[in-house]
Amino acid sequence: MDEVIEKAVERVIRAMHEHLGEPITIDDMARTAMFSKFHFSRMFQRVTGISPGRFLSAMRLQEAKKLLLSTSLTVAEISHQVGYNSIGTFSSRFRSSVGVSPTEYRQLGGYTHRLSTHVPRRDQGALSVQGHVWPPNSGQPGPIFIGLFPDRIVQGRPVRCTIRRSIGPFTIEDVPVGSWHLMAHAAPADYDELHRAGVVDNQERFVAAHGPIVIRPDSTPRPVDLWLRPRCIFDPPVLLAPLDLRAVAYSTVVSVIGHRWPVAA
Repeated sequence: MDEVIEKAVERVIRAMHEHLGEPITIDDMARTAMFSKFHFSRMFQRVTGISPGRFLSAMRLQEAKKLLLSTSLTVAEISHQVGYNSIGTFSSRFRSSVGVSPTEYRQLGGYTHRLSTHVPRRDQGALSVQGHVWPPNSGQPGPIFIGLFPDRIVQGRPVRCTIRRSIGPFTIEDVPVGSWHLMAHAAPADYDELHRAGVVDNQERFVAAHGPIVIRPDSTPRPVDLWLRPRCIFDPPVLLAPLDLRAVAYSTVVSVIGHRWPVAA
């Protein structure tokens, strides 16, 4: 990808982070990138996979997650600090994206013990998505979350998901007909480092993405290779509150939509 475009997008993302509590328009971003507004929006989506506005919204919620874990600020103070004028709007968007309310997120220490999935209309064409998760070039991932989402942001309820204790083959069953993005993320394998990551920022260290995967009733999708890599500045934040993968490391089952699912070795 063109280095000039990547540097321009990186400049905008850094500016977003520095001014999360302030109103930021597409015009502001385009000026920072030094491109026309129309060209800027296209190149930003090309680099990150989502629009500038959605990336900014995700960054604001990710910052709110950090502040909930690392400060004693009230929810109202945090909502204002990350650019929301209405605490009701902030709380609603936080819950829909992260899966729990801001207060619950703080009480749970940034993790959840149950994960709900979105259940589209049942279709007899539902199939499975299979593949293999491969290790990053450096570093060792711990338990790996793999989910199907409508787009490139890991937020809300996955369409379907699974958990692997380590790298290797995976299968996601009963995937409905539609177009889905396969997203994976993993924290460090070291328990102490994983614990520190949860307390400090709860941001996954390794990520992978593939898609869109189109599920049709008349064809079986090809196996997918997911190559984990260190998260970079162009990756949208992972907003969904993760299952407590520390517990997964010592368990053979995980609770998803009230059911106990096996964790792949």
